[in-house]
Amino acid sequence: MFWKAVFFLALIIVLRKFAWGPIIDGLKERENDISGALEAAKSAKDEMSSLKADNEKLLADARKERDSMLKEAIATANQIKEEAKEETSKITAKMMEEAKATIENEKKAALADVKTQVAMLSLEITEKLIRKQFGDGKAQKALVDEYVKDLNLN
Repeated sequence: MFWKAVFFLALIIVLRKFAWGPIIDGLKERENDISGALEAAKSAKDEMSSLKADNEKLLADARKERDSMLKEAIATANQIKEEAKEETSKITAKMMEEAKATIENEKKAALADVKTQVAMLSLEITEKLIRKQFGDGKAQKALVDEYVKDLNLN
Protein backbone atom coordinates (compact mmCIF):
# COMPACT_ATOMS: atom_id res chain seq x y z
CA MET A 1 0.00 0.00 0.00
CA PHE A 2 2.90 2.21 0.72
CA TRP A 3 4.25 1.59 -2.72
CA LYS A 4 0.86 2.25 -4.19
CA ALA A 5 0.76 5.57 -2.39
CA VAL A 6 4.29 6.43 -3.54
CA PHE A 7 3.49 5.31 -7.05
CA PHE A 8 0.24 7.30 -6.96
CA LEU A 9 2.08 10.42 -5.71
CA ALA A 10 4.70 9.98 -8.42
CA LEU A 11 1.95 9.58 -10.99
CA ILE A 12 0.25 12.74 -9.72
CA ILE A 13 3.55 14.67 -9.86
CA VAL A 14 4.30 13.44 -13.38
CA LEU A 15 0.76 14.10 -14.54
CA ARG A 16 0.81 17.54 -12.94
CA LYS A 17 4.06 18.45 -14.62
CA PHE A 18 3.39 17.01 -18.06
CA ALA A 19 -0.41 16.80 -18.45
CA TRP A 20 -2.29 19.04 -16.07
CA GLY A 21 -0.01 22.06 -16.53
CA PRO A 22 -0.44 22.19 -20.31
CA ILE A 23 -4.14 21.32 -19.98
CA ILE A 24 -4.70 24.06 -17.41
CA ASP A 25 -2.61 26.49 -19.46
CA GLY A 26 -4.63 25.56 -22.56
CA LEU A 27 -7.87 26.03 -20.66
CA LYS A 28 -6.70 29.42 -19.35
CA GLU A 29 -5.64 30.43 -22.86
CA ARG A 30 -8.99 29.29 -24.22
CA GLU A 31 -10.78 31.15 -21.43
CA ASN A 32 -8.80 34.30 -22.30
CA ASP A 33 -9.66 33.85 -26.00
CA ILE A 34 -13.35 33.39 -25.19
CA SER A 35 -13.43 36.44 -22.91
CA GLY A 36 -11.57 38.44 -25.60
CA ALA A 37 -14.11 37.31 -28.19
CA LEU A 38 -16.94 38.23 -25.81
CA GLU A 39 -15.40 41.67 -25.29
CA ALA A 40 -14.99 42.08 -29.06
CA ALA A 41 -18.61 41.02 -29.58
CA LYS A 42 -19.78 43.43 -26.89
CA SER A 43 -17.68 46.18 -28.47
CA ALA A 44 -19.09 45.35 -31.91
CA LYS A 45 -22.61 45.34 -30.47
CA ASP A 46 -22.04 48.76 -28.88
CA GLU A 47 -20.56 50.04 -32.14
CA MET A 48 -23.54 48.66 -34.08
CA SER A 49 -25.92 50.37 -31.66
CA SER A 50 -24.00 53.60 -32.13
CA LEU A 51 -24.07 53.20 -35.92
CA LYS A 52 -27.77 52.38 -35.80
CA ALA A 53 -28.44 55.54 -33.77
CA ASP A 54 -26.32 57.56 -36.21
CA ASN A 55 -28.20 56.04 -39.15
CA GLU A 56 -31.55 56.84 -37.55
CA LYS A 57 -30.39 60.39 -36.91
CA LEU A 58 -29.22 60.71 -40.52
CA LEU A 59 -32.56 59.32 -41.73
CA ALA A 60 -34.45 61.78 -39.54
CA ASP A 61 -32.30 64.64 -40.85
CA ALA A 62 -32.84 63.47 -44.43
CA ARG A 63 -36.60 63.31 -43.86
CA LYS A 64 -36.59 66.81 -42.39
CA GLU A 65 -34.57 68.10 -45.33
CA ARG A 66 -36.89 66.34 -47.77
CA ASP A 67 -39.93 67.84 -46.07
CA SER A 68 -38.29 71.24 -46.12
CA MET A 69 -37.47 70.90 -49.80
CA LEU A 70 -41.03 69.77 -50.56
CA LYS A 71 -42.49 72.72 -48.66
CA GLU A 72 -40.14 75.06 -50.50
CA ALA A 73 -41.03 73.50 -53.85
CA ILE A 74 -44.75 73.79 -53.10
CA ALA A 75 -44.31 77.41 -52.03
CA THR A 76 -42.35 78.16 -55.21
CA ALA A 77 -44.97 76.41 -57.34
CA ASN A 78 -47.74 78.40 -55.67
CA GLN A 79 -45.79 81.62 -56.17
CA ILE A 80 -45.23 80.83 -59.85
CA LYS A 81 -48.92 79.97 -60.18
CA GLU A 82 -49.96 83.27 -58.58
CA GLU A 83 -47.53 85.21 -60.78
CA ALA A 84 -48.93 83.43 -63.84
CA LYS A 85 -52.48 84.32 -62.75
CA GLU A 86 -51.49 87.96 -62.25
CA GLU A 87 -49.70 88.05 -65.60
CA THR A 88 -52.70 86.45 -67.29
CA SER A 89 -55.00 89.00 -65.66
CA LYS A 90 -52.78 91.84 -66.85
CA ILE A 91 -52.61 90.44 -70.37
CA THR A 92 -56.37 89.88 -70.41
CA ALA A 93 -57.02 93.42 -69.18
CA LYS A 94 -54.63 94.81 -71.79
CA MET A 95 -56.29 92.79 -74.55
CA MET A 96 -59.71 93.98 -73.38
CA GLU A 97 -58.55 97.60 -73.42
CA GLU A 98 -57.06 97.15 -76.89
CA ALA A 99 -60.28 95.47 -78.09
CA LYS A 100 -62.36 98.31 -76.62
CA ALA A 101 -60.08 100.88 -78.28
CA THR A 102 -60.30 99.04 -81.59
CA ILE A 103 -64.08 98.81 -81.32
CA GLU A 104 -64.28 102.51 -80.43
CA ASN A 105 -62.03 103.46 -83.38
CA GLU A 106 -64.05 101.31 -85.76
CA LYS A 107 -67.25 102.78 -84.35
CA LYS A 108 -65.92 106.31 -84.94
CA ALA A 109 -64.79 105.33 -88.44
CA ALA A 110 -68.20 103.82 -89.17
CA LEU A 111 -69.95 106.94 -87.84
CA ALA A 112 -67.66 109.14 -89.94
CA ASP A 113 -68.41 106.99 -92.97
CA VAL A 114 -72.14 107.19 -92.27
CA LYS A 115 -71.86 110.98 -91.87
CA THR A 116 -69.96 111.18 -95.15
CA GLN A 117 -72.56 109.06 -96.90
CA VAL A 118 -75.37 111.13 -95.38
CA ALA A 119 -73.61 114.30 -96.51
CA MET A 120 -73.12 112.87 -100.01
CA LEU A 121 -76.78 111.82 -100.17
CA SER A 122 -77.81 115.23 -98.89
CA LEU A 123 -75.69 116.92 -101.54
CA GLU A 124 -77.11 114.67 -104.24
CA ILE A 125 -80.67 115.34 -103.07
CA THR A 126 -79.96 119.05 -102.82
CA GLU A 127 -78.38 119.04 -106.25
CA LYS A 128 -81.38 117.27 -107.70
CA LEU A 129 -83.75 119.68 -105.96
CA ILE A 130 -81.78 122.70 -107.12
CA ARG A 131 -81.68 121.41 -110.70
CA LYS A 132 -85.36 120.81 -110.64
CA GLN A 133 -86.03 124.20 -109.11
CA PHE A 134 -83.56 126.03 -111.27
CA GLY A 135 -84.14 124.13 -114.48
CA ASP A 136 -83.16 127.01 -116.65
CA GLY A 137 -79.65 128.48 -116.82
CA LYS A 138 -80.61 132.06 -115.84
CA ALA A 139 -81.75 131.13 -112.34
CA GLN A 140 -78.62 129.08 -111.76
CA LYS A 141 -76.38 131.88 -112.97
CA ALA A 142 -78.10 134.37 -110.64
CA LEU A 143 -77.68 132.02 -107.66
CA VAL A 144 -73.99 131.47 -108.45
CA ASP A 145 -73.41 135.21 -108.76
CA GLU A 146 -75.08 135.77 -105.39
CA TYR A 147 -72.83 133.15 -103.73
CA VAL A 148 -69.72 134.64 -105.31
CA LYS A 149 -70.65 138.07 -103.90
CA ASP A 150 -71.09 136.55 -100.43
CA LEU A 151 -67.71 134.84 -100.64
CA ASN A 152 -65.90 137.96 -101.68
CA LEU A 153 -67.39 139.93 -98.84
CA ASN A 154 -66.51 137.48 -96.12
